[in-house]
Amino acid sequence: MSALQLPGNQTRQQHQGPTPQALTRILEDEVNLAVWQRQLPLHISEFADVLLSLNQPLAQSLCLELPEEDAEPDLTGLATEFRDVQGYEGFMADLQWLVSAFACLLGARRIGLRLRVLDKAMCPRFHVDHVPVRLITTYAGVGSQWLAEGAMDRRQLGQANAEPQADVKQLSSGDVALLKGEKWHGNEGFGLIHRSPQPPAGARRLMLTLDWLG
Repeated sequence: MSALQLPGNQTRQQHQGPTPQALTRILEDEVNLAVWQRQLPLHISEFADVLLSLNQPLAQSLCLELPEEDAEPDLTGLATEFRDVQGYEGFMADLQWLVSAFACLLGARRIGLRLRVLDKAMCPRFHVDHVPVRLITTYAGVGSQWLAEGAMDRRQLGQANAEPQADVKQLSSGDVALLKGEKWHGNEGFGLIHRSPQPPAGARRLMLTLDWLG
């Protein structure tokens, strides 16, 4: 996907909105974060809460091949240990819709999916992703944290003592976010700075990520 090189003094913007249409803003050259601020349907949020309450591990990855436009993603085998929990079918339908929307928006034919339950921050330091674009949504638990452009010196990424204590922004549970990384053409040096949050003691998160692989 082509993008014009921007002048060196131009910054990046972040966009948030209450409808799925907000996600299309990620296609704009100057936007490196697009967030659909959605309210999860009750049957999905309740499923996610029950899943976490079972205190079982969940860490699954799929590489989805979508050879044709409008091809249905095959999520067979995903989270099947929770199929008897009320709301499972609705949850899986939501996952399938997100994968399809992600593929349609980007023209993606190959997508990496990860569905995980986390009890600690996987990436606790502020960083950028070396991918074109990543979808992140947290179905239950605390959401990912991010910084507006200019809030931290990019040369000091990964250094704990350089991380800001204020102006840290956070996604809400249910939000669907598209984060541009360093490999989006024209976005080199402007990947969204973000990190995993540390859940409160005894708490966990249920999160989904989608990566555009091709």
